[in-house]
Amino acid sequence: MSDQMNYRAAISRALADAMAADDRVILIGEDVGAAGGAFKSTAGLFDRFGPERVRDTPISEQAIVGTAFGAAVMGLRPVAEIMFADFAGVCFDQIANQVAKHRYMTGGQVTVPLTIRMANGAGSGFAAQHSQAAENWFLNIPGLKIAVPATVEDLYGLTRSAIEDDNPVLVFEHKNLFSIKGTVNPGAPPVPLGSAAVVRDGADVTVVATQQMRHRGVQAAERLAAEGIDVALIDPRTLVPFDHATVIDSLRRTSRLVVVQEAPEAGGWGASLISKITREHWDLLDAPPVLVATPDTPVPYAGELEAAWLPDAEGIAAEIRKVVAY
Repeated sequence: MSDQMNYRAAISRALADAMAADDRVILIGEDVGAAGGAFKSTAGLFDRFGPERVRDTPISEQAIVGTAFGAAVMGLRPVAEIMFADFAGVCFDQIANQVAKHRYMTGGQVTVPLTIRMANGAGSGFAAQHSQAAENWFLNIPGLKIAVPATVEDLYGLTRSAIEDDNPVLVFEHKNLFSIKGTVNPGAPPVPLGSAAVVRDGADVTVVATQQMRHRGVQAAERLAAEGIDVALIDPRTLVPFDHATVIDSLRRTSRLVVVQEAPEAGGWGASLISKITREHWDLLDAPPVLVATPDTPVPYAGELEAAWLPDAEGIAAEIRKVVAY
């Protein structure tokens, strides 16, 4: 029987199922134990698996990632929680220079089956230092896989895949999606890393969006359907590896591309995707690709400013109209 739950609960379910299936899986982080996590996303795990496998740490992201890295190379399959993705800057050296490179530098003799979970994203009023979409920071670091689940089903499935992978995987959990509902089927297979989801088919334009922007993209597509514009929407689900083939297949039918990312334009996955498409598949395009992004500023704290900073459904729809009319 399928279980209905919200995005936050799906995190706990995925971790519990992974820990039950493999006693090498451990969880470490700030307040992940008796407190059940800062966002209550690890509730119940401490009582079920005990202090040996669910370990609270000091307030030190360097200690969390360093400990998890050591545990991974010694044969465990640790899951490390960085409370806010913004705090990854504190332990960036461990992730970029140790975790990401160790398997390569040992010639594949040592694997690093480490999952690092981080809460990311704007829209919840956490202000400039606690609201960034930090996944873009890691795009230029070979050796890391990056998952950005937008739904309950994908969050559960991608987390299970991340924990089972022999390479380090960063899983970004969007704070503004914690309350969305979905279904987790007992025994459901993991969602493969590197496999995009075709959220809706369409003939007029291909829209590619992740996490919160996927949901706003759906809203935009529904508005445009009433105007006779048929939108195809693709959620990559993972940024590394990226499923370019699904995007290209859609472009063969639509010939138009709009990418929506929750971050400033420069250095983001959206700009990288558009660059690749224009360099390698220019012949598929009947209009210049469009990147819908945030302003090049920190995330505002004030509610009205934060709402204006984030691309909304109408703003996305307006850009899609321009591309279709080109």
